[in-house]
Parts: sequence; C-alpha cells; structure tokens
Amino acid sequence: MNIFLNILLAVQILSALVMIGLILVQHGKGADMGAAFGSGGSGSLFGASGSANFLSRTTAVLATVFFVCTLALAYFGNLRPTTSGSVLEGAAAVTAPASAASAAVAPVAPASGASQIPSK
Repeated sequence: MNIFLNILLAVQILSALVMIGLILVQHGKGADMGAAFGSGGSGSLFGASGSANFLSRTTAVLATVFFVCTLALAYFGNLRPTTSGSVLEGAAAVTAPASAASAAVAPVAPASGASQIPSK
C-alpha cells in the first residue's frame, strides 16, 4: 500500500510540473490578435491554431490526472484502522497512572508571613 501511495504521489507531482510548463508555454488570447496582423507568430510547429488545441487538450488531460491523484491521495490518507479503539481510550490509559503519582506529592505553599512584593 505504501508503494502505491508513493507512485500516486510521484504521478501527481510530475503532472503538476508538466502542467505548469504547458501553461507557461501557451499564448494568451491577446496573442492571436498579433498573429492575425502578421507578427510572425502564426508559423509555429503545429500550424496556426494547432498548437493552441494540442496544448490546451494536453493541459486538460494533465489537470484531470492531477485531480484524480489528489482525490485518491485524500481518500487513502483518511482511511482509519478499524482494529484500534478510540484515541481518548488510549489517552485515558496513559494519564491514569500519572494522576495517581501526582496526588502523592503535596504542593508546597509559601509561608503566610512572607511578602511576595519586593519593597522599595
């Protein structure tokens, strides 16, 4: 189970990093206006509009992978073991002997005649 969680975490981190890179490579909506007036941006590797479609679809797929990994990690992170009892039962068993030992020691009170405020 631990190996599966490590693989799931690695897939999530890799998809996040690749998605960040793809988002930074994409052009904004204002870049299409410059390409329409001949700024030279239209001659790209994937064609005039092919890179936008390819990059946006790849980003959508990576976002889906990222969210699925996040939901799976959240689900497996919240699984509780059914064999153990309540947390409060374990805490009560640990604190019971400590309270009996502290009752045997009497608190020390200051003498009634001693002043706690220093005089000038």
